[in-house]
Amino acid sequence: MKNENTRNTVIFIVCTLAILILYQIFVMGPQGERQRAARAAAEQTTGATMAEAEDGLPSAAPAQSSAIFVTDRTEALGSVARVPVRTPTLQGSLSLQGGRIDDLFLLDYRETLDEDAPPVELFRPQGMEHAYFAQFGWTGPNVAGGVPGPNTVWRLTEGSSLTQATPVTLTWDNGQGLRFTRVIAVDEKYMFTVTDTVANLGAAPIVIAPYGRIERQGVPPTLGKTHILHEGAIGTFSKGDGFNTTQLKYGDWAKKPREQFESTGGWLGITDKYWMATLIPPQDETISAEFRVTDAATYNIHEARMLGEARTINPGRQITETQHLFAGAKRNEILSAYEKQYDLPRFIYAIDWGFLFFLTRPIFLIVEFFYGLVGNFGVAILLLTATIKLVMFPLANKSYESLSKMRKLQPLMEKIKADHKDDPQAQQKATMEMYQREKINPLAGCLPILVQIPVFYALYKVLYVTIEMRHAPFFGWIQDLSAPDPTNIWTLFGLIPWDPSAAPLIGGLIGSHAGGGFTLALSVLAIFYGFTMWLQTAMNPPAADPMQRQIFMFMPLIFTFIMASFPAGLLVYWAWNNILSIGQQYFIMHRFGADNPIDDLIGRFKKAPA
Repeated sequence: MKNENTRNTVIFIVCTLAILILYQIFVMGPQGERQRAARAAAEQTTGATMAEAEDGLPSAAPAQSSAIFVTDRTEALGSVARVPVRTPTLQGSLSLQGGRIDDLFLLDYRETLDEDAPPVELFRPQGMEHAYFAQFGWTGPNVAGGVPGPNTVWRLTEGSSLTQATPVTLTWDNGQGLRFTRVIAVDEKYMFTVTDTVANLGAAPIVIAPYGRIERQGVPPTLGKTHILHEGAIGTFSKGDGFNTTQLKYGDWAKKPREQFESTGGWLGITDKYWMATLIPPQDETISAEFRVTDAATYNIHEARMLGEARTINPGRQITETQHLFAGAKRNEILSAYEKQYDLPRFIYAIDWGFLFFLTRPIFLIVEFFYGLVGNFGVAILLLTATIKLVMFPLANKSYESLSKMRKLQPLMEKIKADHKDDPQAQQKATMEMYQREKINPLAGCLPILVQIPVFYALYKVLYVTIEMRHAPFFGWIQDLSAPDPTNIWTLFGLIPWDPSAAPLIGGLIGSHAGGGFTLALSVLAIFYGFTMWLQTAMNPPAADPMQRQIFMFMPLIFTFIMASFPAGLLVYWAWNNILSIGQQYFIMHRFGADNPIDDLIGRFKKAPA
């Protein structure tokens, strides 16, 4: 009996353990997983709610673990009704869901130089990769019936399409005594005006605040990799008695996922090389502005957000808020006109003029002035170069006079080297005495080059960042002064119709102009520039040190390859600058009776047999 009880006890314990184990595996385990998932979702939702509660703005929905994007724009635009947008410069649509402006093309600009190239895309709807859009609304956490949110479907009550002559009116009623009316207008360029009116038809006062946000998902695929240009967050905010401009490149923005500002007036948004979208509040209103990056599993959400002042609407009363959205190309005259029209602080500095803005802006204005006269930016650059040479003419004259004297005294310098070949100190002393006796400043030849360096950089900046230079033709095969000369040694300067970047070996060497890396190229314009540099170098007195002489001999060849990857407009400027310098130096060398390589070349040509 005792053994039987013991056996039953053992069986009971074994069965109990088995049941507990099976229950843990098949019941408690899945239930725990569901609870953990629910807690994670709740924490994520709570985080989003907390983020919203901190500033009152709706936050972007967190990305799913595996985002699926559509490539068909029509599919992304969805089944929700849309309002067409059509102006002389813009084409697209706005969604009645959330009242988002999320489908926009710039008609004046093409993706490439091809005649059938599509227009440049600025905004892209939700659902596509790299979605990009703007949205306006109200926040009111304790408003009965709520306020329109990102997914609220508005009703089109007036107008059928948005043009510069026909605004559209959207309405939404929260069913609890609040009626929201939105009038969206657009001018003939790139400025949208969003006028929101909220009427309180209920029996109790309510408190709400206006907001605006621009959202960009991920980093744009066309993002450049050069340090000469800013792309990312940009804004101008009040500080003391003035305004400061803040810029955050995408890399820095990710390291500072939340940057907040308090400002009266100003503006903020997201900028590309040539295009920009910015929120513009009333300039007498105090706003809370923020640049935010939301990390997600498959993409980052970049936001420029602003929250206006809270206001109370008593029963039977209404309020109106007018905000603006700039969405378009960063043309100098357009930004300048908007800056004056809306009293926007430093709006013209949305163009990245750089730290040499005191040079880049005047240089651009001079080029633009000459362009207005001749109608060709390449010729305008030639005229700019001649103007700069004219301003520097006296300094260059002094420099070339010193160089001519030094070249004429070259035999005497060789004699000094021979007389003191074993005594470098005595050689240097005799050389300096000769310079003093002949009133020569050996450093004078460097002055024009030193002065030209900031001008060279400023022009490079102007060619690179101003949209006026984009796709600007010169003559012949040069159809884009902001891009490198398309001729290349790898295609025998266009004679072989093939893409060398596709070749395994050559493709790795030539790289990509857009990628910002080293490019092994050799174009017709670069060869011409290299020849002018060699000729100018040959006209200077040779260096005393043999090693330096060899270095200077190879400099034109090295710079020919380096400059081949630079914008064609920069090569036009530098080659033409060399030609003008050669002419000025040739005239001065003749005046001082110094020999020069041009006369040597002419003499050899005359002596050559017919």
